[in-house]
Order: sequence, then C-alpha cells, then structure tokens
Amino acid sequence: MADRGGDLSALPKEVRDQLAELDLELSEGDITQKGYEKKRAKLLASYIPHLPSKINSSSAPGPSTSSASRHHRAHRSGGARDERYRSDIHTEAVQAALAKHKEEKMALPMPTKRRSAFVQSPIDTCTPPDTSSASEDEGSLRRKAALSAVLAQNLQSPDYWINRSVQSSSTSSSASSTLSHGEFISSMTLTVSLPSENSVPPDVTSSTPQERGSRVDLPPAVRGMSRGQSRSSMLDTADGVPVNSRVSTKIQQLLNTLKRPKRPPLSEFFLDDSEEIVEVPQPDPNTPKPEGRQIIPVKGEPLGVVSNWPPALQAALARWGATQAKSPALTALDITGKPLYTLTYGKLWSRSLKLAYTLLNKLGTKTEPVLQPGDRVALVYPNSDPGMFWVAFYGCLLAEVIPVPIEVPLSRQDAGSQQIGFLLGSCGVSLALTSEVCLKGLPKTPNGEIIQFKGWPRMKWVVTDTKYLTKPSKDWQPHIPTANTDTAYIEYKATKEGTVMGVAVSKISMLTHCQALTQACNYCEGETLVNVLDCKKDMGLWHGVLTSVMNRIHTIAVPYAVMKACPMSWVQRVHVHKGSVSSCDAFLNVFQSHGLKPEVICPCATSPEALTVAIRRPGARGAPLPARAILSMGGLSHGVIRVNTEDKNSALTVQDVGHIMPGALMCIVKPDGPPQLCKTDEIGEIVINSRAGGTMYYGLPGVTKNTFEVIPVNQAGAPIAEIPFSRTGLLGFVGPGSLVFVVGKIEGLLTVSGRRHNADDLVATALAVEPVKTVYRGRIAVFSVTVFYDERIVIVAEQRPDASEEDSFQWMSRVLQAIDSIHQVGLYCLALVPANTLPKTPLGGIHICETKQNFLEGNLHPCNILMCPHTCVTNMPKPRQKQPVDVGPASMLVGNLVAGKRIAQATGRELGVVEDQDLIRKHQFLSEALQWRAQTDPDHVLYVLLNAKGVAVCTATCAQLHKRAEKITATLMERGGLNTGDNVVLLYPPGIDLIAAFYGCLYAGVIPVTVRPPHPQNLAATLPTVRMIIDVSKAACILTTQPLMRILRSREAAASVNVKTWPTIIDTDDLPRKRPPHIYKPPTAEMLAYLDFSVSTTGMLTGVKMSHAAVSTLCRSIKLQCELYSSRQIAICLDPYCGLGFVLWCLSSVYSGHQSILIPPLELESSLPVWLSTLSQYKIRDTFCSYSVMELCTKGLGTQTEMLKARGLNLSCVRSCVVVAEERPRLALTQSFSKLFKDLGLSPRAVSTAFGSRVNLAIGLQGTAGPDPSTVYVDMKSLRHDRVRLVERGAPQSLPLMESGTILPGVRVIIVNPETRGPLGDSHLGEIWVNSPHSASGYYTIYGEESLQADHFNTRLSFGEPHTLWARTGYLGFIKRTDLLDASGDRHDALFVVGSLDETLELRGLRYHPIDIETSVSRAHRSIAESAVFTWTNLLVVVAELSGSEQEALDLVPLVTNVVLEEHHLIVGVVVIVDPGVIPINSRGEKQRMHLRDSFLADQLDPIYVAYNM
Repeated sequence: MADRGGDLSALPKEVRDQLAELDLELSEGDITQKGYEKKRAKLLASYIPHLPSKINSSSAPGPSTSSASRHHRAHRSGGARDERYRSDIHTEAVQAALAKHKEEKMALPMPTKRRSAFVQSPIDTCTPPDTSSASEDEGSLRRKAALSAVLAQNLQSPDYWINRSVQSSSTSSSASSTLSHGEFISSMTLTVSLPSENSVPPDVTSSTPQERGSRVDLPPAVRGMSRGQSRSSMLDTADGVPVNSRVSTKIQQLLNTLKRPKRPPLSEFFLDDSEEIVEVPQPDPNTPKPEGRQIIPVKGEPLGVVSNWPPALQAALARWGATQAKSPALTALDITGKPLYTLTYGKLWSRSLKLAYTLLNKLGTKTEPVLQPGDRVALVYPNSDPGMFWVAFYGCLLAEVIPVPIEVPLSRQDAGSQQIGFLLGSCGVSLALTSEVCLKGLPKTPNGEIIQFKGWPRMKWVVTDTKYLTKPSKDWQPHIPTANTDTAYIEYKATKEGTVMGVAVSKISMLTHCQALTQACNYCEGETLVNVLDCKKDMGLWHGVLTSVMNRIHTIAVPYAVMKACPMSWVQRVHVHKGSVSSCDAFLNVFQSHGLKPEVICPCATSPEALTVAIRRPGARGAPLPARAILSMGGLSHGVIRVNTEDKNSALTVQDVGHIMPGALMCIVKPDGPPQLCKTDEIGEIVINSRAGGTMYYGLPGVTKNTFEVIPVNQAGAPIAEIPFSRTGLLGFVGPGSLVFVVGKIEGLLTVSGRRHNADDLVATALAVEPVKTVYRGRIAVFSVTVFYDERIVIVAEQRPDASEEDSFQWMSRVLQAIDSIHQVGLYCLALVPANTLPKTPLGGIHICETKQNFLEGNLHPCNILMCPHTCVTNMPKPRQKQPVDVGPASMLVGNLVAGKRIAQATGRELGVVEDQDLIRKHQFLSEALQWRAQTDPDHVLYVLLNAKGVAVCTATCAQLHKRAEKITATLMERGGLNTGDNVVLLYPPGIDLIAAFYGCLYAGVIPVTVRPPHPQNLAATLPTVRMIIDVSKAACILTTQPLMRILRSREAAASVNVKTWPTIIDTDDLPRKRPPHIYKPPTAEMLAYLDFSVSTTGMLTGVKMSHAAVSTLCRSIKLQCELYSSRQIAICLDPYCGLGFVLWCLSSVYSGHQSILIPPLELESSLPVWLSTLSQYKIRDTFCSYSVMELCTKGLGTQTEMLKARGLNLSCVRSCVVVAEERPRLALTQSFSKLFKDLGLSPRAVSTAFGSRVNLAIGLQGTAGPDPSTVYVDMKSLRHDRVRLVERGAPQSLPLMESGTILPGVRVIIVNPETRGPLGDSHLGEIWVNSPHSASGYYTIYGEESLQADHFNTRLSFGEPHTLWARTGYLGFIKRTDLLDASGDRHDALFVVGSLDETLELRGLRYHPIDIETSVSRAHRSIAESAVFTWTNLLVVVAELSGSEQEALDLVPLVTNVVLEEHHLIVGVVVIVDPGVIPINSRGEKQRMHLRDSFLADQLDPIYVAYNM
C-alpha cells in the first residue's frame, strides 16, 4: 500500500520497465496476486519512504460554529424553483452560444397550421404565471448555480498527498486536472501546474492494477480487522468464485470452462438483433476517462453522547408536554401571512393523547378494534393546516400505528392518484385521518359519499378535529417503548417512472436522525424555526415536525399558499423573530444588503431513502466561504470530474452541500450495473450507511434489496465490507476536505448515446434563452423517451397565451441551438402546450412522469411542436449500397440450383380438353354462348339484381337477356352510324342493363368499354375521369340511361367538362321492339372482345385489350377452379366496371350457366346487412366481394352480431368468400371479418383473396378443390433487401402475409429480378411474371407506344426459357412450396403478393412498401383514421387523417415519428395532419398515393398541421 500516493514517474527507467512487465504478468494470469505484491514491494523498497503507520481515521472536523447567530434560525432548503435555474453566468453562456449560430440564418421551415386549429384561451381566464411554482424535487437538492471562485483556491492539499508538499498556488489549473484522493481523509485535490521545474503531476494511473484482487482498505474502525492482516489470501476470479491464490488465473479459467455444461443453453426464443440494425458510434479516443484511484469510504463525525437524550421521540413530547406546557410549539400563519393560531407543547401533548386513545379504543368494538398497533394509517391534511397534521402524526406515534402522510386528492383524475393508490395498497392502508374542513372539500358522489379515487383501495375516513375525540380514561396511559427497529412512519417517494413507494423509517432511525440533525445544525432548546416547506415529508417533516419537538423549538409554519401570494412573507417572519435564514447564492445576492450573513446559508442534500445525506454546518462569523467547483459539462456527461478550462460556455458551477451527517459512512458507486466503487475523479451515486436512514420500501421486499442492502465492491468485484449501504439517488463526488458535492439526481438523469445529461441543467439552458416571454419559467418538463435503441430528450413547456406563433417558433429553434452547443446533445422533441394544461404535483410543480405518459399516449395536446430526429438520431444503420451487378442472371440461376434452392415458379392445373361437342361452339365466342343458352334453356334465370332491402328488383333469363341485347344491337345499327370495331362507352349503374348493353355491342360487332357513371353529388371530381376515358378510347357513341343522359348534358356538368363535344348519346331505356338483320360473328378469336379501363394505384389510367380467345379461356379457367355449372348460385357484391369484378358480373354466368345474384355495393351504404342476409337467405356457397364491402361490414356490423343472430342470419352455408383485389391481401381485415362473423356460423377457412393485375385480370383465385390459403410470417428487414426469410409467428419485425388464392388453371407464374430479368430462387422477392392464354393482348394506346407494350405483355426471360412469352404484372411477390397437397396430389406452391413495384419507396438504399409504414402509423394513435406515405425529394412524407378533435393534431407528430423510426428505421421528414376523407381512394378501395402527393406539392390539401421534422 505504501506506494499508493507515490510518484512512479520519478523512478529509474529500468525499474519502471520491470514494474510494467509485472503488471502484464498479473493481467495475463501468469503470476498470483500474492507473488505480484511481493515482487513489486521488493522492487520499490529502496525508492519509497514509509508512511507513518498510524493515520487518524475520522474526517477533518467541520468549521466550528459561532454561537452569536444561534438565537433564532430559519430552515429552508432553497428559493422558488426558478432560482434553481437562475444564473447570470449561465445566461451569458447561452447568449454566447447562440451568437455563434446567429450568422447561419434560420434554415428551419416554419410548421404550417390551420388557423382554426387552436383557440387560445382568453388571457383573463388564465391564472397569473406561477413564478414560485416549486417542483416536488425542489426541496431536497439544490443545485448551487453560483459561480466565481476557482476551485484551486480552496484546495489546500494535505502534505501527505504526494511525498513533497505542493505549495498552494492560485495559478490556473492544468488542463489535465486529474483529481486524486488523499490517503484516508477523502479530500479531492487538484494537480496544480506550478512554474517550478521539479513539480511533476503524479501519474495516478499506474497505481491502479495493484488493487485488482484486493479489497479496498477501509479505515480500521470500519473494517473490523487489523491492518496487518493479509487481505489477498482469497482471490476472486471473474465469475466470483473465490479460489486459492496459488492457482494461476489462466488455469482457473480453464477449470471453469471444463465445469460448464457441454450444450449451449437455450437462448431466448427471439434474439434481439439490435446489434445488426443499430449503427454503433465508434468511441471517441478523446473521451475523458476517470484517472484517479479508487475512492475510500468517508466517515462522518461520531454522534455525540448526550446524557438526557429521550429514549423515544414520543417521550420527548411527553416531557415537554408535562414540564413546559405553556411553551409554544407551532404557530401557523394564514393566507395573508398573519399568525392564525399557536399550539403549545401542552396542547400538542393532550390532543395527541386524545387522538391516540380514540384510535385504539373508540373505533370499532372492544372485542374487534378497527386499529391494532402496527397498522398503517393515511394522513390526509392540507399544507395550510399544519396543527391538525402535527396532532395526527404524534397521535399515531402514541397509538403505535404507522402514519403514512399523503397529499390531499383534489379530483378523481389527479395527476398520479393511481400511483398514490399503489402506495396505499402496498402499505395495506384502509383508514384515512383527515380534518373536517378537508373532508368537506373532498370530491363526493351524488349521494354524499367520498368518491372512490382512481386506483385507491377502499378507505374509511376518520375526522380528527378535537370535538370528535374522546378524553382518555384516568387509568389509560400510552405505551412509549424505547426506540427500536419497528417502523415509526412511512414517507412517500415517487420514482422516475412515476411509481409511488413508501419508505419506512424505523423508530430508532427517526430518533437517531433527529439527534444527528440537532448536532449538525446546533439546535438548542427554545429556539425559533421558520418552516416554509411541506411538513408532510422531507426536510419540512424532519426539521419542522420531528427535530423541533425533540429540542422544544418553536416552529412557525408558512403555508405554501402564502409563499405563492407573497414570497416575502417568510423573510418578514424571520425579521420579526430576529433570525437568520438559509438559501443559495441568488438569494444571498438579493439579501446581503439587508444584513444577511453568507456563513449562515446551509445547503444540504437529502433523499427519501437515506433522509439527510449531508448538510453544511452553520459557519463562524467571517469564516472562509465553502468550496465551489467549476466543472466542465463535457466531462460531467461522461461521468468524470474535469475542471472547466477551455470553454466558458459549457461550465457548471456547483457548491458543496457540506459534510456527511454525524455517525454515517459514505461511498460513491457507479450508478448502473454492480455497485462498484468509483474513482476519485468520477461522478457516481452516493450510498450511505447510517442508523438514521430509511429501512425499506414498505411491502416491496424485491425493490428494497436493490436499494437498502447495497454492498459496494472494488474493481475486482470483491465486497469492501459486510455492511449494507442505502442508495440515495443522488449523483455527486467527494471534494477536498471531505466536502460533498451533488451534481444531480438519478431520476433527472438522461443517458443519451452513453453520455449522461441532467434534466435540471437542460432546463437552466432553455430558460437562459432570451426572450422567455414565450413560456412560463417554472412550468417546464424535461424527460427522455426510448426510441430506436436510445434515449431521446423531450422538453415540454407551457406557452403564455399572448405569445405569437412566430415568437414561439423562434424561441424553440434557439433553445435547440443552445442545448446543442452547450451540452453537445440533440433534442428529439420540443413541445409547447397551452397555459395551465400540464399535470401538476400537489405543490404546484410539474408532474414529470404524468407529462411523459401524456406525451407517449398522445394526450398532451401541444399548440406548437418541433421535432429534430435528423440531428439527434445518430445510431441509424448505414444506408445500403446497391452492388454493381457483375453476376449475370445465368450465374444466379446456376447458383440457386447448386445451393439446392428451387427456382420460384408455380403452375395452375391443366385446362384440359373440351368434352362436349355443343360446348365447342359455345367455347369460341361469348355472343354465341348466349344465343345457344337462349335456344336450349330459355327460361333459366341467369341474373337476379337485389336492392337495399334484399328484394329482387330485376331478373334476367337467358332468353330475356338475348332479346334485350338484340334490341340494343338494332338501335346501335340504326342510330349510331357505327363501323365494325368502333369503341362504344357503356355508362350504366351496376345492373342488368349494363350486361344487356355489353352483349348488344358484341352482337353488333362493336367494342364495349364499361365506365363507372359520374356521381351526381360530386360531378366536379368524377365527371373528368369519365370524359378522359371517352376521349382516350376514342368512343364513337355512348350507351346510357335517361337520368344519366340528362346529367351528361346538365348545367352542372358543363362546369367541369365541355358538354358540347360528347359523342352520340343513346339512351336504352325505352327501345322499340326490333331485331337486327344479322348478328355479328368475329372472323377469328384473336379479335378484340372489349376494353378494360382502370385507374391504377399510382394514378395511371390504363386500358387493356381483351380478345375473344382470352375471354373464353378466362371464363373456362374460373369455371374449372370454382366448379361452376347451371344449378349453382353465386352472390356478387362488387363493382362491375373493370378487372375480375366485371368478368364475374357480366361474362362468367353466360359462359358457365350458373345463376348470379347481384348486389350493387352502393346498396350497402343504405342497408349494411343486405349482402350477409342474402348469403343466409339463398344459402349461397360461393360469394365474391371487395375490400370496401368487407370493411363496411366489419366496421358497421361488428357490434350487431347478436342482433343478426337473433334475426336468424346463418352463414354456415358459405364455403368460399373471395375478396377480389389487385393488391397484397389485407390480412388484418380478412381475419377480423372471419372472427366477427364466426358466431353467425362463418367458417374460418372460407375467406380468401383473389389476385389480378392489369396484364392478366385473374391470376390467383381460391377454388373449391385446392388446399386452404396458407399464411406465412416473413422478416421485414430481409424483405427490404428483397430477400424472403420466414420466421415464427410473433417474432419481432415480422410481417404476416396470406396467399393470394390458388393459381388458376392454364396459368404459369415465375418470380423474376426486375432489373436483370433472370429467374430468382424461392428465397427472393421479385416481380411476378405470368404466362397464360387469358392474358390481355396489350395496352389500348392512342399513340401506339409499342415498346412499352412489348415490355409488359410479350417479354422473354434473359436466361432459362428464352422462347416463352411472359406478361409483367408490375407486382412484387414470392413463391413458397408448402406442405399442403393440391388437387393432383403434388405439393402446393403458394403465391404471395407483397406490393406494387411502382409504389415501392427506395429509401436509404432499401425497398419499403407504403402499406407497411401506413399500418404502423395507423396503430400509433387512436385518432388516426387512415394514413398514406410517399416520398418527396428524399424525404418520407406521412399524411395522417385525424378523426378526433383538432387539438389532438399535434399529438400525432411525435407518435408517428416514433413508430416509423422504431419499426422501419426511417426518419419521417414531413408529417401532414388532414381531415378525414382527404386521402383519395379508388373504387376498389385502394389509396391513390400519387394523387395525394400531387395535391400535397400543389398545396391543395388544406392540412390542419404540417410539421417539418428537420
């Protein structure tokens, strides 16, 4: 140990080399600890002089106290919350930091806000700014923000710190400023660079390896074993197994490996793959690291022995009550600051006695008393009535029940009331004492009972006013035992997470604490004490209620309301009573001119667990002022103490909180991980061993162990002693002369990217940004939220009602810059809320935890918000670099084959040969099929059209349909003047007229184009699309109904299109009975049958050409897949204008002869159950619907299943319910539909989806014979890399996908790389290409873009099958071979559609599908009705529809940003909040994201709010 303080750099070089070699041997495990110490001592023996063997272990005595100013004293632990942050130097620093930013003009775009969104409350309804609003943590810990004297001037180094004494000098501290410790007196000293040559700063680093295995030496008094005893006979290995030190560490490691079980333990089911995702910032080599040696526990002065000290606190009260009955104990002031009443010691004693007697004997019966000694009782008294509280508290002590003082609940929804309920529950409280006045003020139910507070156990309320108490009988005496370890009272404490726990203080702790405070503060009998703190907890209770009674002090209680109304009142009290006061520098600056003496200010550090930790003793007149440390913020953020030398702006000045309490022992340990002792220049958590601290968290043994039974360990992990310490929750260090410095609290600690920041420091910086006229000073909350594997800092403040939008934004952006430049940390979010809306603690401070909860739940309702994820999210994964494609498609194919991977392709079953001779004719052309049916089976009903009531309004048999088609043909030939092959637009509502008109066109040899009619209520939006299709298809004529014809020619229509240039319009409502001279028969099946026009999700209007051959093979394919024939009925609830919907509505029945029951989707809007009741009524086995229909039923009927069941609705007949779509299956919707209607008999296997695209209208369709649709879970991270990795259900980052129907007969599908056009293996995501006789024959284009056509419809693979022609669907997907068998008995290949290729977003080199991001966004908040995303430049824009009130608009911004960052690792650039219905949706229920993007860029959205997350 001798060399510990020595300077090794002064040794000769060869000795130093040998020492280094020894260190290496020890670290490698080639030498034992004992051998190492022996050799080392031998080497150093001749160089190091021995220290004196006996060193006094008690710490240096505190400054002696002066008796002059003892007469009256006021105890207060600090001014209003405001003052905690005030510091002129800090303000200067912030201004300087901002000045740097001034040159770079503001680059942030202002958020835009709809004017109606926020109606500020009129100024007169707002309360005046609460300047003194103290926060709940305000009482215990005061940050001494007063600056000036450099640390070096106060640091007289003890002469044994280094072998030669360093003269104290006032030169500037050296940049290295390593802090190291004295040998036993824990004095932090600073190496001072002197001009003289011989002074070399000691190399404190080289002495550390020596303590690796041994425990830290404690002062002999603590350690309990003589100093000479060897401590290294036991050595701890890394895993904590003590081994004999003769075994080398290497051998021991080997032994440990052999002892381990062979099989690796089963890892958790899902591994957290944050390592793969997060970009870990490389450690900065310049990061300051602690260099001092390990700290030695600091011991407080011994507790003095007093002869007449009472055996218990109640005994002291009994004594004063008997001997000094007239002496005043408590004077309470009223709201104006005038004395209200004075309670003498006699009164206090007699009333407490009455209460104790009443509690024990008058509640309940003699045989069954309500209260037993040891029961817990809640004390509910307002701050303004300290007298009642004192009586209740001492009454409980005398009755030996345990008081639990809590705040008065003001409403059922108080901030944190649920947590108070948790406290009462964990302490088993069922009885509450309160005063009559207080009881009257509690919220009641209509019948006068006190309401059940949220989260509280059931409570009995007992009023303790004197008139209700019973005088004890003559023979009754309270039992006052000598103080023991039983619990005396429970003090509540709120954690960072908001949980409220009760710290139990034992009777002996309470007594010892009073004794220690009396000794530390020199309290004398008969003094006066002014208490402005809350008397229910903390300093207000310890000094103002307990210690004062112990010493017969007269306490003057100044209620909080007085402080608020007139902050001077307590100073006037002190003046009246000729006392002296205590607070910090800002206070001193103001009152020094009024005669305030600096030495009477006594800052202290307290914590609910350890009670008072340290207190500065009152100084003698003119004694030197205590130490201050000017620390570097940068150092502090790394947990290291460095004197700030370079940048004045980022300095923090801290004042000491005096010495540790008498009789206590203190260490500093690392705040996280095992309680390892800190080094001398390291910031850590203060832990205390003392008889005067809390004993446990009542009723919570688990948490208690981690806090009250901490055994500090040294660097090697060995415990330093067997005595338990309590964690105080305070962060600090021990300075010179054993002075304690506190720099923050664990609960105010924000750890961002491994650096620690203190919430109070950030508040101070924010408030130093001028002008503060934007926000209220005392109402600001700082907390951190965990988003994407790191803490993110959020600041919320209350905005003044008169602050303008411009000012607020200006102030917010300056706060960002100030915090960035002073603390080197980026803010994630800065929000301003309207005045008086933040949740308050009972004493008026901001309830941080509740504020955080509101922020995360979207209940904060900010009126201004600024998010800066781009600057503060620094751990984003690196963007993916696209590799140059050196590998050709052929090599890929071979590679896949070699790796044993299948090429991703799948085939539907054979179309087969046509059996029936009659069918051959029918098979060729649909027009012939209808004629054939009209002859062979004229009365067979093909179509039934239902209205909203489910009544058949129109039916069509084969003959009726044929005759109606003939009439239309005759009219076309007469009036249209058409040539064969001309295009004719069919403009009809969904119905049988549309079908007849279609076949009329086929009979006439013209080409029908079905178009959705314009919406009469919304012509401006829908008519242009109609006009566009008419123009693009160059239609020669329009067939329609009379009402629609009138609309086309109306004045309203003229407002949005040119109505004079319509082609010929023929209405088909009243046609003459004429037959055409002949019916057209196409010369070949390759001729066009009809044109299919549709608007894709990217907003492209595309028409595709369908030939007669394609139509009949498609119908045949569907007939085979769904087993359709004449005796079958199917129900269709789809729009009949394009895609598979049109095929099923108009073509399929004529081909297969089955009956189609048609339900126009519009009818559902007036009667939701019509579709489902039809299925039940007609006992339908197969039905087809769209997602919009399914969504309407799910949302509208979900709650009515019981009612429908009662009506006899039964869906057990349904075998397949197919959703017709051109998108990824919406699994969540289909699953909720299945679950909701399961009660009505719907089979969970019934619901499936079809898949079609523009190039091929039907690729997959769940038939009757194939296996059930399968669902897989794929890894989203892999999907972004175009890889498909299957994972288990419920795995993190997994995406469920459902198979898109069974592939239709005659269809082949292959997955292709869209760039190289080579086939892919089945573990890749690629474009779906299809080869099928029913593919469309091309786009219908005016200008004949043949290249595009050839590319999409007739493409060849670059390798593999060069002769097959494929059509490109434009959708990404993959194929997986399942274990299910298909109809032919082979293993089934399932096709999974992931999304449209045109819609994918390329961000950070990865491929994202909008729907995935939108799903996350819609989950972020209950008020998001719908969302859509797109990119603008390289920013991600999220548009969210707000279904709630407009004040929720800004709540969505952080939640949307969080969820996208968490789940997709993307930073949202712009969040746009709009009204419901703004996101455009097409007829199939698909979002039109490109239209939305165009409207956004053209500024046509009328958004509620636009936030730029810059």
